[in-house]
Amino acid sequence: MTHDSDSKSNAKPQVDHAVELIISTILRAGVVISLVVVVSGLLLSFFHHHEYLHSKPSLQRLTTPGRAFPRTIAQVIAGVRHLRGEAIIMAGLILLIATPVLRVAVSIFAFIYEKDKAFVILTTIVLTLLILSFFLGTAAA
Repeated sequence: MTHDSDSKSNAKPQVDHAVELIISTILRAGVVISLVVVVSGLLLSFFHHHEYLHSKPSLQRLTTPGRAFPRTIAQVIAGVRHLRGEAIIMAGLILLIATPVLRVAVSIFAFIYEKDKAFVILTTIVLTLLILSFFLGTAAA
C-alpha cells in the first residue's frame, strides 16, 4: 500500500511541474510571437511608406494620436488581410495582451485537475473580469 501512496505523492509534483512548464511556455511564446508580429508590421510599414524614413513631417503624421492605427478587431483583421503594417502592429499588441489572459485560462484547467474548487472559482472570476474589461473598454472607446 505504501507503494501506491508514494506514486500518488510523486505524481503531484510532476503535474505541478508540467503545468508550470506549460504556463511559462505560453508566456514566453506569446511575448516572442507578438514581438515578431510587431516588428514585422513595423518593417512592412516602412517598406510601404519609404517617406517615413527620411521625412520627419510624414513620420509625425503617422505618430499623431488617432491616426492610421485600427481601433477595432474588425479593422485589425481587414488591415492584416491587406498587409497594412499598422494593422499588423496592432495584431501583435493584441497577441501580447492576450498572452496573460490565456495564462489565466490555462490556470483554471490546472486548478480543475487539482480539484481546488476555491481557486477554480477565483480564477474563473478573474478571467471573466478580464474578458469583460475588454468589452467595456471597447464600448467606452
